[in-house]
Amino acid sequence: MEKAESAGSSPASSRHIIAIFNPAAGRNRRQRFDEIVTLLRKAGCNVTVRVTERPGHAEEIARGAKAGEIDIVAAAGGDGTINEVVNGLRGTGVALGIIPLGTANVVADEIGLKKDPATVARTLAEGLVKPIHVGLCNGRRFVMMAGVGFDANVVARVSLALKKVLGPLAYVWTAGVQGFRDPFAACDVIIDGAAYKSVSVVACNGRRYGGPFTAAPDANFADDSFQVVLMKGRGPLSVTRYGAALLVGKVGLWPDVDIITGRDVAIAGTAGQAVQADGDIIAALPVRIQVDPEPVRLVYPA
Repeated sequence: MEKAESAGSSPASSRHIIAIFNPAAGRNRRQRFDEIVTLLRKAGCNVTVRVTERPGHAEEIARGAKAGEIDIVAAAGGDGTINEVVNGLRGTGVALGIIPLGTANVVADEIGLKKDPATVARTLAEGLVKPIHVGLCNGRRFVMMAGVGFDANVVARVSLALKKVLGPLAYVWTAGVQGFRDPFAACDVIIDGAAYKSVSVVACNGRRYGGPFTAAPDANFADDSFQVVLMKGRGPLSVTRYGAALLVGKVGLWPDVDIITGRDVAIAGTAGQAVQADGDIIAALPVRIQVDPEPVRLVYPA
């Protein structure tokens, strides 16, 4: 990978930033967002605020950013907002910034970005830009992970209301309920030409999963490969085992779990079965997951 670089054509103290805010974040998060924008402007940054009006709007806004005019497009929301912006930035050369306001903020956890307004503003105004590898799921970009099976079925069933009340624990609760309902359908997985069978598959581009939890300790944005977690257990007992192991970052120690390094992952199974990426359902089986040849320029904490 390339070494760290500046965000664009502007000096760090006068970066041109488009901050894309998802209004679904709520009033309290809007106050944090406004505080961050105020701090950025005090630091000398030129900030344009855009508010999303519909699903996919953040992607449209990011697609219009032009290198040489805009240094950073900052996604203000959760990992779903980041996912939209990352897809919109493809081919632009503009850097991605993060204003973590969502339920889990897995990408922010991955790069060690604290959530307080002063740190976020300082990162956007002064942070170094590093190129990272991201994945493609049936041609659509993802940053952290893509999953099929029990993993994706939980994402499909977790409610927005529950996420607002419990935060990341909403996924834990939904997983507990889904453990008694899930069909645990088998799927065929081909990783770089080698065939496997599994019940749940998660292609991890980073270490984190669902927030502060570690699913794949060896996954790294700097590597042009995934750590593919294959979980073969069925039923609520297996769900409990995997959940407990996830809390301590030891999922791969179970004998019915394999973690395989690969760049090209094809998954087939029950047609129409949900596929999640970065915490949202984006596709259905069959699916092909690959490393995007175009890196993303990401702003890291200074």
